Amino acid sequence: MVDKKTVKLLSDLSLTMFRKNFFGIYHGAISAKLDHNTFLINTADAIFDEMNEKYFCELNMYQKDYRWKIASIESAIHASIYTHIHEAKYIAFGVPIYATAYTFEHDKIIFNDYFGKTTFGEIDIIDPGSYSTWYDRNALEITKYLKESNSHVMVIKGIGTYVYDRDINELVKKVAILENSCRLLSIKSSFH
Repeated sequence: MVDKKTVKLLSDLSLTMFRKNFFGIYHGAISAKLDHNTFLINTADAIFDEMNEKYFCELNMYQKDYRWKIASIESAIHASIYTHIHEAKYIAFGVPIYATAYTFEHDKIIFNDYFGKTTFGEIDIIDPGSYSTWYDRNALEITKYLKESNSHVMVIKGIGTYVYDRDINELVKKVAILENSCRLLSIKSSFH
């Protein structure tokens, strides 16, 4: 039985984040840690602007059963983060348009606006190396980076953004500030 309260929370936030272009129709992942062994994550076929109970599955972090086959391709990364970063209660992965576009021409996001600068200061953009081997090594690399980072955010060149937090509102706030700040940087660079 899937936790209906958590499903409602994640569904509502998925719609909000979809409307802000953090998620594509079928692209992204959102999850919540339920206890020491389990987490709730969207399925591989989730439509982020129409989330409901059928688009979520509960997974055990330590035992891969049949449910892992229908879960998001990002599930192993979420399980690794929950296992190694104890303050992670919620995780989102998305491809925000402005932040991801910014990664193609830069190695670091240096924020100029008030909210970006006071929230993040600056964020390194991580080069994933070969895309062909990314899914073989991404769980380890993402978890290691996030564990060592103070910002709870990882921006990956040409791939997207991972965000985790203990508080779901803080997670959404970080997503919104990151994307809005990158949009402002994009607009600023178009004037030069």
